[in-house]
Amino acid sequence: MTTRNHPSHARACHGEYKIPQGKLVVVDLRVLDGCLRDVRLSGDFFMEPPETLDAINAALEGLPCDAGSQQLEQAAQAALGPTTEMFGITIEGIGIVVQRALA
Repeated sequence: MTTRNHPSHARACHGEYKIPQGKLVVVDLRVLDGCLRDVRLSGDFFMEPPETLDAINAALEGLPCDAGSQQLEQAAQAALGPTTEMFGITIEGIGIVVQRALA
């Protein structure tokens, strides 16, 4: 086993961001081999349909840890379906909270 892929070498990250006139957005993730892993957005916001949150988490999974806000926002935006409604959260806020977690 190489130490490079050993789970103890993953860096755990946590970020929080209060969307202006919105809700609190939280992200927990790990950085492993320079990529985002186990991305979990949460907070007191709402999305319809609820599966959208899983789709956004999956879209952020595997992105490089040095991804800029534009790349993070594009990945999150691509996960939204045509009928998605978001309450208290924005695509920009998702990019900000991930960057805060990585800082």
